Amino acid sequence: MPRFLRILLPPVILLVSLGIAYTLIANGPEAERQRPQTPLPVVEVLTVQPQPYQVEIPSRGTVAPLTESSLAAEVSGRIVAVGDNFRNGGFFEAGETLLQIDPRDYQNAVTVARSELTLKELALAEEEARSRQARLDWKKLNLTGEPDPLVLRTPQRAYAEAALEAARANLAQAELKLERTRISAPYPGRILEKHVDRGQYVSAGTTLADIYASDAVEVRLPLGNEQLRYLQLPEEYRDATTTGFVPVKFSVRNGDRDDYWDGELIRTEGTLDIKTRQLFVVARIADPYRHKGERPPLKIGQFVAARIVGDTLDNVYVIPRAAIHGDYTVHMIGTDNRLMRRDLEILWRDTNHVIAAGPLEAGERISLTRLPFAADGIEVQIKGEEPPQKKTGKQGQGSKS
Repeated sequence: MPRFLRILLPPVILLVSLGIAYTLIANGPEAERQRPQTPLPVVEVLTVQPQPYQVEIPSRGTVAPLTESSLAAEVSGRIVAVGDNFRNGGFFEAGETLLQIDPRDYQNAVTVARSELTLKELALAEEEARSRQARLDWKKLNLTGEPDPLVLRTPQRAYAEAALEAARANLAQAELKLERTRISAPYPGRILEKHVDRGQYVSAGTTLADIYASDAVEVRLPLGNEQLRYLQLPEEYRDATTTGFVPVKFSVRNGDRDDYWDGELIRTEGTLDIKTRQLFVVARIADPYRHKGERPPLKIGQFVAARIVGDTLDNVYVIPRAAIHGDYTVHMIGTDNRLMRRDLEILWRDTNHVIAAGPLEAGERISLTRLPFAADGIEVQIKGEEPPQKKTGKQGQGSKS
């Protein structure tokens, strides 16, 4: 190959390659430039409708007996018999014998008193006979005027009558003491705690057992000032009239289930608690020991939850607490799927819901999904709906020559 070709050939090849590359680049398709799309936040919504709402005021308290007594001995002696139900937690009926004190001394006292009564009756009969004889003697002697009371033995007869009355009283007292050796139940109830047993000697006034009535129990419930807003209390007045009773629903957690009782709010205490500034009301549960399914009977001292039935609020909106931001703000979703904040007028709050009077309209939508940093006007996607279509544009499309 000539020398000049060896010198010119490489530059020529290089220039031809550059030309071909430029032609390919200049006439090739241009890539589209698209603005990146940010996915819309997906929210779950609640369509609100006005509805009535029954206010229930929560509280808690301890079960206490309606009637509680200390059963005491009225006579002295040794306990010789104990009833089958005389045990802690035992049920008894009115008039049932719970204990028997040795009655023999008192039976002897009754016998002595009856003998004394018989003697006094005889003494009175003798004095009455002497008085009649004295009057007959006075007439036989043809004495004028009214005879002296001593002549007719009037004082002696009065003394005999008084002695007879005393003997009758002594017999009644002896029989009463004998009757009191039988310790009987004053009302249907249950033994809270017994203090004595068979063979023990007791004196008059000794406490034998603590008992309480089984017909009803009471629960003392504290209420704050805010809780009284929608509650009609059974107030008492000087003329002893009260408003109607208020229903109360009680519940107790037993293992893996809740047991329920129905009660009534029957009275309001007359003072506020100085330390807590709470008002105490008293509810009553009737017949708490009646067998009902697997529900166990209530126990004295048991802690129970209560829900007091209050007023009914009409045309209000019941909103889940999860939808509330702060104290009273919700995220409204408009027809264009844009979010707007709105402050509500809150009437009541319970464990799971907030009750609002407005400003809301039937059919409006509230976001149930929490968007902590969402700004007014942002667009959202409703859960379960198709996302809105976004328009795409091209920038800088063309060819270079």
